[in-house]
Amino acid sequence: MGFYYRHNIHPFTECVKRQETLRSYAESINLPVIYQEGYDLEGFLQKMIFRESKRCSVCYHERLRSTALIAKRGKFNYFSTTLLYSKFQKHDMIRSMGESIGKSVGVPFYYHDFREGWKEGIEESKRLEMYRQQYCGCIYSEKERFFKT
Repeated sequence: MGFYYRHNIHPFTECVKRQETLRSYAESINLPVIYQEGYDLEGFLQKMIFRESKRCSVCYHERLRSTALIAKRGKFNYFSTTLLYSKFQKHDMIRSMGESIGKSVGVPFYYHDFREGWKEGIEESKRLEMYRQQYCGCIYSEKERFFKT
């Protein structure tokens, strides 16, 4: 079962591109996906104000907590995150936070270092002609991608 968390992806057109890519791929492999409703960019930004230097930890927490709550409602055995696939993410922080959230919500966090398949995943996504994002998704990483000082 997949879950698409969307409140942190900017701009909205990027959010839609990523969702449609997931929808198409999930259908091709018969993967059921829960798609988060709404687009609470304002709520995401309010949580980031004055925490910009810690934005990844705030974002990780929001994503993991939302996923854990979905897992609890769905009576899933575990929850995890696609963040563990990226070599650019902070795995130790994600693992620690996921385990803590899992304990508080009552659904264990499943940790696995999925980076081992990173190169093959990129090659496969290109072969399938999937849309490939060039930044994590938040407005801050979008700025870092396009605005060079």
